[in-house]
Amino acid sequence: MELPKERNPLGEEPVGSLLKQFAVPSIIAMLVSSLYNIVDQFFIGQKLKELGNAATNISFPLSISCVAIALLFGIGGASAFNLAMGKGKKEEAVYYLGNAAVCMFSCGLLLCLVTELFLEPMLRFFGSPEDVLGYAVTYTRIVGFGFPFLIFATGGGHLIRADGAPKFTMLCNLAGAVINTVLDALFIFGFDWGMAGAAWATVIGQVVSFLMAAWYLCHCQTVTIERKHLAIRRKYVGKISALGAAPCSNQLAMMAVQIVMNKSLKYYGARSVYGEAVPIACVGIITKVNQVFMSFMIGISQGLQPIVSFNYGAGKYGRVKEAFQKAVISCFVLSMIAFLAFQFLPRQIISVFGDGSEEYYRFAINYFRIFLLFTFINFLQPIASNFLTSIGKPKRGIFLSLTRQIIFLLPLLLLFPLFTGIDGIVYAGPAADLMAALTSIVMVTAEFRRSEYK
Repeated sequence: MELPKERNPLGEEPVGSLLKQFAVPSIIAMLVSSLYNIVDQFFIGQKLKELGNAATNISFPLSISCVAIALLFGIGGASAFNLAMGKGKKEEAVYYLGNAAVCMFSCGLLLCLVTELFLEPMLRFFGSPEDVLGYAVTYTRIVGFGFPFLIFATGGGHLIRADGAPKFTMLCNLAGAVINTVLDALFIFGFDWGMAGAAWATVIGQVVSFLMAAWYLCHCQTVTIERKHLAIRRKYVGKISALGAAPCSNQLAMMAVQIVMNKSLKYYGARSVYGEAVPIACVGIITKVNQVFMSFMIGISQGLQPIVSFNYGAGKYGRVKEAFQKAVISCFVLSMIAFLAFQFLPRQIISVFGDGSEEYYRFAINYFRIFLLFTFINFLQPIASNFLTSIGKPKRGIFLSLTRQIIFLLPLLLLFPLFTGIDGIVYAGPAADLMAALTSIVMVTAEFRRSEYK
């Protein structure tokens, strides 16, 4: 049953104000979320040095898989909810929130079970050297218990943002991260629990974020989720999955690349002056530092999502185009700042995460400057992919989400090292980034050439 369209600030307020209103809390939420990994990396690096840093990187593909599930149902549910609300289909919209929430927690429980049953073989498959495996097993076995809470808190944040409460999403992540930081220091240094301390601190923080997100979804401000909305229905899960497939695919692609990267770093590192552990440790730290930068880009794209979804559903295409343009300008300015930091301050950044050998610093500085050479255009692919998904074009969004990681980077990671050894891994990054950015420009330009935007 269709209800009359209600006046909604997403379709009325100035686009710039809306983008700021939704993007800033989203950025903070993403930054706080990335602190989970950064904080663990910092304290582990100070306590356990290179082997501890390498262990968290070996475990990282599982963290990425949690984010993939969270985005599948979180962004998918949020996009479906906003599109339905924009069309005035309020009763249908509530089912998207309820079904998304149930799917997130259920998949989290399944991933937790699989991780606990097959942990050591999985970590070996992820590329763990023997001297790192023990640390990785200890850390991952504990954080695995937090997967359902991590997935629900991360994905639930998108649902909360779609309901018009981006600040509460920020608070959920902030509370968990603060608790994680305090407990990291207490457990690792105060109680001398090492890797186990970092893992338990992470899980406890995730549980707190989960409880806050669950409470909000029981008290939404624009709709009321009832028990009937939690019953899984194929048509709702299908649409949620279709709209969330692009960001999920991007994360799964990242996971695949991370596994191949770890294996390649182990193989070619053993045949270089660096050894097996040093490249894995360096890349793990730099990947998480880069995640801090990408938190700004993804936060802006997430803030963009409810604006473009609602206005596209309402037929206000001029506002859709204006919102996208403002988001791109904001991302470019922030990207230039990150580019300058990565080029001119790499040693200072890597030193924050503990000391290492001269080979450790040499590889880290080289990786920072070359692999992240095109930082100033890296925002184009994720923001364009999320944009296409948000306006109800998931197939294009999925394709674009796969360009950087699967279509370009993965083959280059396998090809380049055959000729130049471990340096080939370093040069694969900028080549993939450039090609993904150019593809994004072509696809978004084609979208805006459609008659609706004239």
